[in-house]
Amino acid sequence: MDGIIPLYKERGMTSFDCIARLRRILHTKKIGHSGTLDPNVDGVLPIAIGNTTKTVEYLMASGKEYSGEVLIGKATTTEDLDGEVIDQKPVKIPIDKETLEKTMTDMTGTIVQIPPMYSAVKVNGKRLYEYARAGETVERPRRQVTIDHFTLISSTYDQEEQVQRVRFRVGCSKGTYVRTLAVDLANKLGYPGVMSSLTRLKSGGFTLDQTLSLDDIQDMVTASGMVNLYPLDYAVKDLPHAELNAEQWQRVQNGGWLKQTELNPQKARVVVTYQGDTKAVYKLVDHHYQPEKMFKNS
Repeated sequence: MDGIIPLYKERGMTSFDCIARLRRILHTKKIGHSGTLDPNVDGVLPIAIGNTTKTVEYLMASGKEYSGEVLIGKATTTEDLDGEVIDQKPVKIPIDKETLEKTMTDMTGTIVQIPPMYSAVKVNGKRLYEYARAGETVERPRRQVTIDHFTLISSTYDQEEQVQRVRFRVGCSKGTYVRTLAVDLANKLGYPGVMSSLTRLKSGGFTLDQTLSLDDIQDMVTASGMVNLYPLDYAVKDLPHAELNAEQWQRVQNGGWLKQTELNPQKARVVVTYQGDTKAVYKLVDHHYQPEKMFKNS
């Protein structure tokens, strides 16, 4: 069984929980996901099965889109509602729409983020959340990410609680911590903040309306013994493609290089196909194309 399932990950489950259940449903061990979602986040989680697990890095490289909510007026240890409250400041006057929109626009483009302590980023062989749970602090690596858009959906002020809830939509590159972006928005407005809700709307070229739940997949397998899969090529559909002739395919089967002039279009990465079947991704190095990822050698 080879292919991709755009899974709808429900809240309350880890990404590994989803993989474990799919292994039982599909009776196969070779399954991988393209980008972890925290237990309290729902949405699109592309799943690669069988030989298609080789495409995970390309699925992950695609842009992602989320809708979420930031609660302005309090902060937690984890930057979401799972953590303990560590800071509070009453929002005595509602933050107006114009101020929110301008601040969000100013946060688009290439920015630098520091990942939260409660995250899976590794430092000296240990994940940051392991340091955090042990009560230790460590210098966190800065990373550049791209925020394509960060837009306001709605804003609600709670006079009694003196907090403001801001719903947003964000499109971003891989590696972006949206809860950190939400907290940074509150900080730029002069308040502590916490991400109070998050849904991934798009990932790996899939949108929320294309997803299947775990129950959907179980029902399909129970009814017909199979599930609808997207082909391997879906993961690399945004890369340029080049069809090989028989002689070129013979070289590619053996991991051979191709001259830059042999492939049209001539791009940094090209998906090579033979008789319409996706075979590999080749990358341009010093005027030659070298194999970056082989999917099929027959």
